[in-house]
Amino acid sequence: MPQAYVFTEHGGPEVEAFIDLPPVSPGPGQLLVAVRAAGVNPVDWKLRNGYRRPGSAPAELPAVLGSEAAGVVEAVGPGVEGFAVGDAVFGSTLTGGYAQYTLLPVEVTAHKPDALSFTDAAALPVAAATAYDAVNQVGLAPGATLLITGAGGGVGVAATQIARGFGLRVIGTASAGKKEFVESLGAVHVPSGPDLAGRVRAVAPDGVDAVLDLVGGAALQAVAELVEDRTKLISAADKGTVPQLGGAAVVRLRTAAVLDEVAKLVVAGTLRPYVTRTFPLERADEALRAMEDGHAQGKIVIEVGP
Repeated sequence: MPQAYVFTEHGGPEVEAFIDLPPVSPGPGQLLVAVRAAGVNPVDWKLRNGYRRPGSAPAELPAVLGSEAAGVVEAVGPGVEGFAVGDAVFGSTLTGGYAQYTLLPVEVTAHKPDALSFTDAAALPVAAATAYDAVNQVGLAPGATLLITGAGGGVGVAATQIARGFGLRVIGTASAGKKEFVESLGAVHVPSGPDLAGRVRAVAPDGVDAVLDLVGGAALQAVAELVEDRTKLISAADKGTVPQLGGAAVVRLRTAAVLDEVAKLVVAGTLRPYVTRTFPLERADEALRAMEDGHAQGKIVIEVGP
């Protein structure tokens, strides 16, 4: 029977377990995919803890961990067009990615280019797609300055590269230990912490043209004053606070078209997924702990298939 890494109830790491799952068949608009790689994201452990995406139903337990995966189509559901058995694909999962098999919805699944590895493809549907949506949402012209808080994390790394590819000047906040890494992405590094706004003003005396917040809380409130047009203040981390400051949450399009565009950026060399650590499926617990400790740099991926 196919193996998967799940959480059996809501709680901490103690509720995680490996289990065998019965085979499933894809329903209408779905693909059954043999997983080759699965991305690891903060939302994975947050869902285990009990977080629910807005508008989503409670998780059916046991629930397979993982929100993104890449693999090979094993079966095609009724009414599906444009995909066939044997196609290499990547996308957002319906039934979790930390598994030998998963279901992908065709509306958020794209064909994997030959030049893109399964490991890199699995790192794109959550962080890179969020970054792509966010940079497009601020709508800055080339030469404008974008401030990204949390530039050293998964979304921040992708957003910095995409923004630089669009011709923007990027100021990225991150811990002092990530200075060299953030600068290697083409951003001006500003250390996070107290008096953040003052340090940003030291490198941008006239403020910034837009803010992409990936940290929330005090950091978001500190930098809000730096952008005059508050419609250019957006957050992927603090959807409750950002409207109070005159800004808005990042609007996720969640489409196959976005995944296609992100993949093209990788193939073109504009975007590097920065997969910094990989783990086999049997060490999925270690992969999630590496993300959950809050110090991950770049992306972590679980490699499942051959």
